[in-house]
Amino acid sequence: MKKIFPLCILLLPVHVLFAQSTASLDIEGTGSHQISRHIYGHFSEHLGHCIYDGYWVSEQLAIPKKDRIRLDVVEALKKIRIPNLRWPGGCFADEYHWRDGIGPRNQRPKMINTHWGGVTEDNSFGTHEFLELCELLHTEPYISANVGSGTVDEMSKWVEYLNFNGLSPMTELRKQNGHEAPWKVSFWGVGNESWGCGGNMTAEYYANEYKRYATFARNYPGASLKKIASGANERDYNWTETCMRIIPRHMLWGLSLHYYTVPKNWGNKGSATSFDEQEYFTTLEKCLYMDTLVTKHAAIMDKYDKEKRVALVVDEWGIWTNVEPGTNPGFLYQQNSMRDALIAGITLNIFNNHSDRVRMANLAQTVNVLQALILTDKEKMLLTPTYHVFDLFKAHQDAKYLPIRLKSPDYSVGGRSLPAVSVSASRDSSGAVHISFVNIDPTKKISVQTSLKNISWKSVNGQIVTSKKFTDINTFGQPDRIRVTPFNGARKQGDQLTVELPPLSVVMLELR
Repeated sequence: MKKIFPLCILLLPVHVLFAQSTASLDIEGTGSHQISRHIYGHFSEHLGHCIYDGYWVSEQLAIPKKDRIRLDVVEALKKIRIPNLRWPGGCFADEYHWRDGIGPRNQRPKMINTHWGGVTEDNSFGTHEFLELCELLHTEPYISANVGSGTVDEMSKWVEYLNFNGLSPMTELRKQNGHEAPWKVSFWGVGNESWGCGGNMTAEYYANEYKRYATFARNYPGASLKKIASGANERDYNWTETCMRIIPRHMLWGLSLHYYTVPKNWGNKGSATSFDEQEYFTTLEKCLYMDTLVTKHAAIMDKYDKEKRVALVVDEWGIWTNVEPGTNPGFLYQQNSMRDALIAGITLNIFNNHSDRVRMANLAQTVNVLQALILTDKEKMLLTPTYHVFDLFKAHQDAKYLPIRLKSPDYSVGGRSLPAVSVSASRDSSGAVHISFVNIDPTKKISVQTSLKNISWKSVNGQIVTSKKFTDINTFGQPDRIRVTPFNGARKQGDQLTVELPPLSVVMLELR
C-alpha cells in the first residue's frame, strides 16, 4: 500500500527537515589580527579557599611545595599556559593595603576580610608571595590597586616598590624584604567594581578619580604600565560611554567589563549540580548574552577610539551558582559540571570572535571559588571540566584570528531556541589551523559542513571534552570522568571538512 504523507510535511522546505542536525561553516584563511593570549587569563582573589588552602597551604601538608605554594596546582596551570593572573581582587582589592603584606610574616598585621566570610586575613600571602607564584607559573601578574579605601600615594608607592631600580625609599624597602631587582609589573587595574563594592561611585566621579590615580602611577625604565579602568557591570552602557568620553586615550590601556552567568536570579542562583533541561537551557541563553554585551560595549568604544587602541578587558566572567550544601556561603565554593565546560567554550569562542577589541579576560576564579579550574581538599586535587576546555583552547593563544560565517541549527526547549553550535578559528605561527566547536544540544549529533577558503591542508586531528549528561562532574573519588580524549569525528572530503559533533561536546581540531 502506498504511504500517504500529510500535506504539512510535504510542504516543508528541505533545510527545515534537516535543520536539527546540519550546520554550515565558512572559514576565511586570511586573518587581520592576533587573538591575544591574555584572553585566556585567570583571577585569584583572597576569597574562601582560593589563596589559602588553594595555592598557599599549611607547612605541614604532605605535598610538594615551594615555600607554602603547592606545586601540583602550579604544574596543572603551567600545562594550560595561563598568560596572566589577576590579584588580590575583586572586592577584596579595595580593602587591601599592600604594605600589610610585606616584610617578616610574623610581624604582618591581621585584618578582617569583610567581603568574604568575615574571616581573619593574616597577610601571610602578600606581594612577594604572589609574584613568586607568578614566576613559578611563568605568567604575567595583573594587580588590582585599592581605589575604594586607598589613596593615590598608596598606589603610586606600590608601583614604585615593584618597578623602580634606582635610589628611593621604596626600592630600599623592597631590597630589605629580600628582592634586589624590580619585578616590572605591567598590568595594573585602577580599582575594581567602583560602581559597587569598590566605592559605589558614579561613572563621572570614577572617571575623574581614575585620571588622578593614573597620573601618579608612573612608568619606570623597562616597566611601561598597561592601566585598566574599572569598567561596567553588565549592560551599564553609560559607564562605558562616560569613561571613554572623560579619560584620555593615552592614560587608558584597557576598560573592564564584568558579567556572570547566573542560572536563576541573584537571590537564588540555582544549583551547580542539580538542574533540569529548562534550567540548563536558560543558563546557556544567559551565557550567550555575553556576545550582545561585548558587541554593544565595543560599539560605544568605537565611537571614541576608532583605531581600537583601548582593550575591552572582561576581567570577571563565568557561571555563578549557589554554594555547595554545607559550605560557608561567603566562600563561593561550587562544583563544576559539563554545563560549565560548555559555558567556558562558548564564552572563549565569543572572545576570539571579538578579539579585535577584547584583548584580555579573566575567568573567576582559578581554585576552589566560582567556576574554578581546580578543586582541592587537603592533599587531594582535581581538574574540573572547565580546566580541560582551557587545555583545548590554548591552541588559539596569540594565533591569527580567522573570520567565520556559521549557519547553525537550533536547540529548542519550550518554544524557545538557541543556536546549537558555537565556533571560532585561528592560524598559529607554524601555519596550523585550529577550529574550536561547541555543541550545546544534549541529545542530537550535529554534522558541520565546512568550507575553507585560502587554507591548504592535508590532515586533521582532534580532541574532545564531552559527557553523557550536562550535570556530570568530576569528583575526588572519580576525578577523570570528564577529561580530554581523542576525537575521530572529522574527515577531509575533497576541499571540504566534515565534522560530526556529539551532543554536549567541546571539540578542538587541528588542520595541517
